[in-house]
Amino acid sequence: MADEAAQQAIPKSAIFAVKTTANQERSVANLIAMVTRKENLDIRSVLVPEELKGYVLVESPMAEIVEDCIKNIPHAKAVVRGASSITEVQHFLAPKPTVTGISEGDIVELTAGPFKGEKARVKRIDEAKEEITVELSEAMVPIPVTVRGDIVRVLSKEETGAKK
Repeated sequence: MADEAAQQAIPKSAIFAVKTTANQERSVANLIAMVTRKENLDIRSVLVPEELKGYVLVESPMAEIVEDCIKNIPHAKAVVRGASSITEVQHFLAPKPTVTGISEGDIVELTAGPFKGEKARVKRIDEAKEEITVELSEAMVPIPVTVRGDIVRVLSKEETGAKK
């Protein structure tokens, strides 16, 4: 009985998209958070997905609350008509592995660390740890070096495809 009362006390929320000026998504999200705290609005979360340029996702029970919040925020243009559910935006919440798009045999450039700027060939990929093992191209003796997947940039793919 208490669970039912608790569920009725908390209104359902929806996800609303706020159209913003390009490359101003983070500043708009920060200002939405500030206005929400200052005016005690019922905005439950703000999300700025990197893949979604020009939009900020806002969780609230009603679109009017979001519209009221953004009316004086620079670079926030309008609330897009219609609402989404959490399940529709859930794919933005799960982080993508940093080794996605890298295959064994690819030529990569290291972008950080002691070997920054070096070219290397990918020898092994550990998706669980998000690490790759590479052999430096310019090294006299090929020594395998294990690095984080986020500090490499793919220069060229292996033409023959991955070995089986």
